Amino acid sequence: MNCNQFNSISLEEVLQILGHLPTKQTEKEAWFLNPFANENHASFKINKNLNNWYLHSEGIGGDNIDFMRKYLNASVKEVLEWAENQNFSSFHKQNFHNQKLENLLKNYEIIEVKEIQHPALLEYLKTRKVENQTAFLKEIHYQMNDKNYFGIGFKNDSGGYEIRNKYSKICLGKKDISTIKNSSENVKIFEGFFDFLSFKNIEKLLENKSSDYIILNSVSMILKIKNSLENYEKIDLYFDNDEAGNRAVEMLKNEIENVEDCRELYSDFKDLNDWAMSSTKMEEKLGGSLVQKVPKVYNKRGR
Repeated sequence: MNCNQFNSISLEEVLQILGHLPTKQTEKEAWFLNPFANENHASFKINKNLNNWYLHSEGIGGDNIDFMRKYLNASVKEVLEWAENQNFSSFHKQNFHNQKLENLLKNYEIIEVKEIQHPALLEYLKTRKVENQTAFLKEIHYQMNDKNYFGIGFKNDSGGYEIRNKYSKICLGKKDISTIKNSSENVKIFEGFFDFLSFKNIEKLLENKSSDYIILNSVSMILKIKNSLENYEKIDLYFDNDEAGNRAVEMLKNEIENVEDCRELYSDFKDLNDWAMSSTKMEEKLGGSLVQKVPKVYNKRGR
């Protein structure tokens, strides 16, 4: 990817991938909280027609390259290297140098899908403390740019796979949410599938009622699911403890009834999986199990 190609990608999509959602928008522009610093009022504006940005609080602006150089504090080369590893849908829709659209969309080939067997993947799952939840996962072998790779695959609703291993974090196919239905009136929503798998490990400690599950696979997908939540009696959110997670929780609580922020369970950690991975080390430090916190938190909420 070169500078012209990256600058032609929707800046809105770039911000969504980074976890920044608009506070308001029209057909011509979108407003965000400052992505570079904390603020209470949105001062970062995107001109959708020109695909550029302007930060009113600092009086600066530019194109995608300018934004990512400041955001990553990186060189142009490093920005383009970062962009190459993203799965921009707006990039795939373009037709550079008269290449066929099908060739742009099919830049990989899945060679094999099977149960997880590779020792490296099993060890990776063990480090993430979810080695006993392989029923939700597949071992994916794929080829990209004439090179062979393999990783843990978590399937989404569009047939794509979130791929993870010790070195990679990509999506093969269309980016989408993953939905697990149990004909329940309650739903639990997670940002990533490792958070979901961590939850499954402690679920029996929390409650016996069945639930539906939605795994966003990216906090930017929150806009896609809003309308599908209206029929649920209870909506539990297990988002990250960061600015993007805070904004997503606030948006859903303001627009939908019966939404509960469940992050108190892992309030001292980045996310639910980070809490699970830290449990052994913290147990040694505190002399007790973090899992003991689970029933206490839920009893306090009247579960």
